[in-house]
Amino acid sequence: MIASLLARSGISDAVLSPGSRDVPLIVALERQPGIATRVVVDERSAAFIALGISIASGNPVAMVCTSGTAPLNYAPALAEAFYQHIPLIAITADRPSEWIGQDDSQTIIQTGIFENFTKGTFDIPVESDDPDRMWYINRSLNDAINTATSGIPGPVHINMHFSDPLGETAEIEEPDIFGADSRYIERGYVPHDMSSLFEELGARMAPPARILIVAGYMKPDNGLSPMLCELSRHPNIVVTQEAQSCLHGYGAFITNVDSTLRCAGKDNLPVPDIVITLGGSLTSALMKSYLRRLPATTEHWSINAGERCVDTFRRLTRIVACDEHTFINGICRHIPRRKDGVATTFKTSWLDASATAGRLTAEALYMAPWSDFKAMGRIMAALPKNWWLHIGNGMAVRYLQCFDYGKACNVSCNRGVSGIDGSTSTAIGVASACGDSRPVILISGDMSMQYDIGALATADMPANLKIIVINNGGGGIFRFIKTTRDLDELDRCLACEIKLPLKKLAQAFGFRYYCATDSAELEASMKRLTSSTTTPVILEVVTDGTVSAGVFTDYLKNKLTAI
Repeated sequence: MIASLLARSGISDAVLSPGSRDVPLIVALERQPGIATRVVVDERSAAFIALGISIASGNPVAMVCTSGTAPLNYAPALAEAFYQHIPLIAITADRPSEWIGQDDSQTIIQTGIFENFTKGTFDIPVESDDPDRMWYINRSLNDAINTATSGIPGPVHINMHFSDPLGETAEIEEPDIFGADSRYIERGYVPHDMSSLFEELGARMAPPARILIVAGYMKPDNGLSPMLCELSRHPNIVVTQEAQSCLHGYGAFITNVDSTLRCAGKDNLPVPDIVITLGGSLTSALMKSYLRRLPATTEHWSINAGERCVDTFRRLTRIVACDEHTFINGICRHIPRRKDGVATTFKTSWLDASATAGRLTAEALYMAPWSDFKAMGRIMAALPKNWWLHIGNGMAVRYLQCFDYGKACNVSCNRGVSGIDGSTSTAIGVASACGDSRPVILISGDMSMQYDIGALATADMPANLKIIVINNGGGGIFRFIKTTRDLDELDRCLACEIKLPLKKLAQAFGFRYYCATDSAELEASMKRLTSSTTTPVILEVVTDGTVSAGVFTDYLKNKLTAI
């Protein structure tokens, strides 16, 4: 029943982890036409691989594991999926409820273990010959799948009780598909009762109102960028984006948010009348601080189709309950025609600050000694066009924000929860979904790589995956942030000075290996990495962590200047 419902609901991928109690599920999905299965032993990696497949494909992905501690390993990826609005369907096998807590092997209380970061938990009782029981099970499974995919997507947990690991196999009558949630607003469709709202909001956004649009992380949407470009041509509208917003403004948007705010001084830029936020959370601490310090007269409109009230900046005045595409499309249709040639101090101040910041960053990159900052700038300059970039958390994503990431077709990062766990597994999932159509490059810190080192043992490693590891001797972010950089315990307890034998690991798991210890070696290694099409690659970039922390601090203080 569950295998048939998944297939008929358009779910074509499942990641399976072997066990005893989940054998019925594995057999059913393996034999189900229309569902491609992938077997991953480690449940934590399996869940992040499923996350990556869903991110890249845009489709829900199912994952199956056995009972006991196995489901607990799904938690990090499910939390990430919850905050990124990714529709993962976690199916966990369980013992019959009457045996929970009775010292039966491999049993824990599984119902509700993910309730704080899933859209719903669905406890499916042991199968039965009773028609009412089977109708209830069928209805519950339909409800679970629809919950994951309707409205704002997100993960769900289906906990299925089995009296035995595997009984007999039998054919059953095809179950019915229940209707999807009718409250969902299709992308690009504006209901008639919202037209008057967009007319009102469009009029509010016309000059002389000063409008700042702030884009956080979003799923790729090829239609959103050109509409935002059109909107940004209005003389009073500024659009800022972060790397993982997956927008392509081709010069129309401010992409160097951190350095722009730092260069101009966050208290010196003109104050917007209306701030409009799109997408999820922001990486930039400076932008968060700037928005939280705005006067009470500034309005904040949150474009949020979800049911939660999200007031990140403590300035929320209006929730527009639709997706980003619907909102921007509606505003473009209803905002008064722009007056070409009319400029405002608000817009020119932001654009001038962004241009100055770009020049200072280029000078800093030229002047900087060999360091994480130098390496990241060179990597981004050598990144081929239209590759998919998956970026690790910690310092990696912060370095990325300094440079031009526009050549990447998409930028993804586990920023829903911002953990360092699972970055490699997620990138493997992205690369698996992209297949031969697009190379995928992961840029990771050494601590993040060590944390997810088991992912390198994944079977059928996609050849289109290229991994760059910034090896600076441990957690570089702890050498940078004020609260930890001067602690006596820094090296042993926080940065950890980890040992990561990447060359041996690459040889063991079938990766081609390159190493760079200076700019010249990095340039040569990037040429070899980007030309390798038949084998996955690991490029180790070796830097000094203490030097790197000092260089980035000097960059933020504008101390790196051209001769």
